[in-house]
Amino acid sequence: MLGTVLLLLALAQTACPSPASVASRRAEALKKLLEVFGMEDPPAPPTHFKQPPQYMVDLFNTVANADGVTKNPDILEGNTVRSFLDKTHSEEMRFLFVLSSVAKNEKILTAELHLFRLWPRVTDGPKRHHFCQVSVYQVLEKDKPDTPEGKKLLAARLVSLQTSGWEVFAITPAVRDWTEDESSNQGLLVTVQGLGGSLLDPPPLQFASGRGHHESKKPMLVLFTDDGRRGASLPTAGFPGGSHMPGMTPLLGRSRSTRSLDRLKPCQKHPLSVDFEEIGWSGWIISPRGYNAFHCKGSCPFPLGENMRPTNHATVQSIINALKLSEGVSSPCCVPDKLYSINLLYFDDDENVVLKQYDDMVAGSCGCH
Repeated sequence: MLGTVLLLLALAQTACPSPASVASRRAEALKKLLEVFGMEDPPAPPTHFKQPPQYMVDLFNTVANADGVTKNPDILEGNTVRSFLDKTHSEEMRFLFVLSSVAKNEKILTAELHLFRLWPRVTDGPKRHHFCQVSVYQVLEKDKPDTPEGKKLLAARLVSLQTSGWEVFAITPAVRDWTEDESSNQGLLVTVQGLGGSLLDPPPLQFASGRGHHESKKPMLVLFTDDGRRGASLPTAGFPGGSHMPGMTPLLGRSRSTRSLDRLKPCQKHPLSVDFEEIGWSGWIISPRGYNAFHCKGSCPFPLGENMRPTNHATVQSIINALKLSEGVSSPCCVPDKLYSINLLYFDDDENVVLKQYDDMVAGSCGCH
C-alpha cells in the first residue's frame, strides 16, 4: 500500500498537461498516505510554538533512531503513547485531563500520572521526618472529593523530602473508567500526609502545578495503548520501481534503455526518501523530519543463488520458468523479505503529543519471492 501511495505522489509531481489533474493526484496520494498512518485528516499544527514534553522526546529517542526506525520492537508497550497536560491550571492538587482524542478502539494498557516534585519548603524548627505519604485519588463526586464516598484511592507511597524530580503514579483503573464513560471523568485529587496519617498544612511537599511553573514541569498524564493495527504479512509484490518522493529520481521520464539496464541488475535494496516537509506535514510532526523507506528492485534470474534469499517456492517457480514447463509462469519478483517499523512523534488535533509506532514501513532487506 505504501508503494502505491508513493507512486501516486510521483505521478502527481511529474509534468502533466492538466494542473488540476496533478493537484487531484497529489491529494489522492496524500489521502492514501494518511490512511497508512491511521488518519482521515492531518492534525492542525499548534497555533503557536509549543515545546513537546521532555519525557516524550526521551521516549522517542529510546525507542527509535534519528530516522524513526524502531531500535527494538519489545521496548514499547502497545503501539501508541499519548501525553496530556492538566486542564485545571490550579494551585490546588486537583488535576483534570481531557481524553477525547483517545479512539474507541484503543486498548488501555497502562496510565501514569507524572508530577514534578519541587524542593521542599523551608520551615522553622527541626525536621522530624524525611518522608511524607502522597496519595492519589480518583474523584467520584466533584462537589465532595474530601469525603470517603467522593473519592477512590488509586496509588499511595512514601516520598522523600530531601530531593526534587518526577514522581510517577499508576492510575490505570481511573483512565479505563473515563474512556468507557466520559462523564465519569471528575479528575484526580492528590493529598500529602505525615507518616502518622495526618494531613499537613501547609504540606512540606509540593508538586509543580499547571500555573506558575515552567512548561517542562507541568502535571502530565501518560497513556500507553494499542489500537490493534499490527503488521500485516509480507507483500507479494515489491514497491513499484517508479515510486519516489522528493529527492529521489523517478523512474518515470527515464530512458527505456536505463530501465532495461535496471532490470538486468540483481535484486537489491535501493533508497526511497520520504520527506515530511516536502509533503507539507512538518507543522505537526515533531520527529523524524523524514525517513528512508527503501525499495526493492532488480532481476531474479535462474538459477537463484543464496545471496538472493529465495524462498523454496521462488526456487521452484524459477525452475519452471527457465525450463518453460508451464505457460504463463513468470520469474520470481524482487520484494522486501524483512520489514521494520517506524515511530512518529507528533501533535494531535488537541495539541497533545503522541508517539505512535507503525509496522512494516521500511524495507530491511530484499529477496526473490
